[in-house]
Amino acid sequence: MTTELDLQIACEFDNLPSEAQFALWADKALSQYRDESELSIVISDEAQSQQLNNDYRGKNKPTNVLSFEFEAPPGIDIPLVGDLIICPAIVLAEAIEQEKSFHDHFAHMVIHGCLHLLGFDHIKSEDAFEMESIEKQLLAELNIADPYRDDI
Repeated sequence: MTTELDLQIACEFDNLPSEAQFALWADKALSQYRDESELSIVISDEAQSQQLNNDYRGKNKPTNVLSFEFEAPPGIDIPLVGDLIICPAIVLAEAIEQEKSFHDHFAHMVIHGCLHLLGFDHIKSEDAFEMESIEKQLLAELNIADPYRDDI
């Protein structure tokens, strides 16, 4: 693996993926675009997710994943890509609602967040199509079904 992961569990939650799973998922996304990466993933509760989502996105509700890209000062070359804040309570609720496995949906959130850290976005429809296509491909390589399937 070419991705160094700092996993921080900031809340208690049952059945979280293992650190090895998080590392595998992050590396799957990041190694496609970078030879070497460093990433922090924080597993947060709903209150912290809501506060950060409100502070940085103006949305006063918890969310599944937040991405904070690291921008190095000029002349500084380090492999840090940024931080992901993931709220397992939201991931679980979405997994149940969308009839997906909790861990498969977690994999999607890690890959989705990592792609944001690499500069991908889904605001415009053509950008969303590109980002979703990459997510589908990476998840398929992990034997995880298309997260955007329309059969639910």
